Amino acid sequence: MPDAPSPRPTRLFDFQVNGFAGVDFQAPRVSVAECEHAVAGLRRHGTAAILLTLITDTIDEHCRRLDQFEKIRAASPACAAMIAGYHIEGPWLSPEPGYRGAHPPEPMHAPSWAEFERMQAAAQGRIRLVTLAPEWPGSPECIAAITRARVEVSLGHTNASEAQIDAAIRAGARFATHVGNGTPLSMHRHDNVVQRLLARDELVACLIPDGVHLPPFVLKNFFRAKPPGKVLFTTDAMSGAGMGPGRYAIGRFEVEVGADGIARQPGGGGFAGATLTPDEGVRRAAEFIGLPYATALRLWSTDAAAAFRVTLPTE
Repeated sequence: MPDAPSPRPTRLFDFQVNGFAGVDFQAPRVSVAECEHAVAGLRRHGTAAILLTLITDTIDEHCRRLDQFEKIRAASPACAAMIAGYHIEGPWLSPEPGYRGAHPPEPMHAPSWAEFERMQAAAQGRIRLVTLAPEWPGSPECIAAITRARVEVSLGHTNASEAQIDAAIRAGARFATHVGNGTPLSMHRHDNVVQRLLARDELVACLIPDGVHLPPFVLKNFFRAKPPGKVLFTTDAMSGAGMGPGRYAIGRFEVEVGADGIARQPGGGGFAGATLTPDEGVRRAAEFIGLPYATALRLWSTDAAAAFRVTLPTE
């Protein structure tokens, strides 16, 4: 059984946060006050730093948003301390139904080093993580260039073959984004991308431990499938995180968060981000997997921060 919880955590790090406390980071405009409101909400839930995550859109829109958040960071010490960098999740994902999840397929295309350079310039060098689908032509070359720039690459929203995953790993990919999600409900029982990614000991499996994206027994199985040090946790939080039931935005979608806390796509579709908060993520990871609380806390804080070369603020 997990240990009794320690005092409320205060130095958590989350590398996939799409929004929080009613604020959608994908919105056309986010004000300094709105960003500070989201930051205050994250702090109430024990979070010291995040990678602010941008989901699939055009490169022009990504550059505009990155420039906007850099201006917010310059104007607000609180936002600058919380936003340790950026996670770009799309548009270099698979447009196949099921694999694209809640991401719009229209902007999706093959990865481009020139486009990455544009985004990194807008982010003033603060992109720390890129999620992509390595089955696109030219992916190994782009992955190699991105990782040479000391930015991590994660495989996600993908139906890559074993050979394509091998090529991505050789090029420098080290992570797998929200394993078990961003996949169709029905797949081959054995030969599927979840099994392919879990089997690769070189990849760190990033898991959402809310008990919804992965049922607790699946979370435990996935955790056990990886070698020690090859699992990290994230919320994949959207704007409804830290809030109650209601309608919230994630990019172009309006998402319904029910009394069960699940964020669903319009029309009762699949998941669209999560409402898990990092402090609750620590508790659930410990409970569902049977980890010592201190171990779950470390995976949500110092281990996660070290994986992306983030220095957490001091108390």
